[in-house]
Amino acid sequence: MQEEEQEQEEEEEQEEKDKQEEKEMQEEEEEQEEKGKQEEEEEQEEKGKQEEEEEQEEKGKQEEEEEQEEKDKQEEKEMQEEEEEQE
Repeated sequence: MQEEEQEQEEEEEQEEKDKQEEKEMQEEEEEQEEKGKQEEEEEQEEKGKQEEEEEQEEKGKQEEEEEQEEKDKQEEKEMQEEEEEQE
């Protein structure tokens, strides 16, 4: 009689242990998933920022070039006008 009781207790303990392990594994998985999502979001954000910066830079360069061109044209025009005055 006593042996049976002991066996049952052991089985119950084992079940309890299994449940606990199962729970822990699930929690770990959820954490991993959460972490994965977060990392992905951060990467996406990082990528977005970088692209934005590059676009800004590109835009800045283009504007600078256009301004420079405008300036050059202006200077050329002024020089030509001066030459004509000289003649």
